[in-house]
Amino acid sequence: MGFATIIVAVGAAGGQLRVGFYSKSCPAAESIVQNVVKAAVAADRQNAAVLLRVHFHDCFVEGCDASILVDNGPNSEMHAFGHQGVHGFEIIEEAKARLEQACPRVVSCADIVALAARDSVVLSNGPFYEVETGRRDGRVSSMSLAADMPDVHDSIQLLKSKFKRKGLSDKDLVLLSGACDVN
Repeated sequence: MGFATIIVAVGAAGGQLRVGFYSKSCPAAESIVQNVVKAAVAADRQNAAVLLRVHFHDCFVEGCDASILVDNGPNSEMHAFGHQGVHGFEIIEEAKARLEQACPRVVSCADIVALAARDSVVLSNGPFYEVETGRRDGRVSSMSLAADMPDVHDSIQLLKSKFKRKGLSDKDLVLLSGACDVN
């Protein structure tokens, strides 16, 4: 399984995903996200890893549905212990604001997170890969849903178990643990 497919394998919320989902409804969607990510990475190189980490944390919980961004109070998923240190939400919000100006109520936050992760990989000299879009944003956000996030203090056996429950291999564990390490 290649790096690009690992993130996708964690899950995607919603209906029919396809490359170019917004080609008619918001043709500039991918370039808008790319420009925001470029500016963020130019301002701070660590933002590339930050955006990849946001995507991983979002996808690991309930699939790639942007539920990590939903702030419905102190019990929101974003406040879960397993998401400590995850930041970069303001970059996603900036992309969403620009997309709302260009194409109001068209592009999901879940797709913005996925596209931003792809663009951050490319800006880190990683490979370009196509991102299937068309995800729907999750409406459920609960700290309890993130209880099974991998933790730096987890034993290797526990980490392997958590990844296996998500359909991921030991190789995926190694690749994603290294890719999402921003410290």
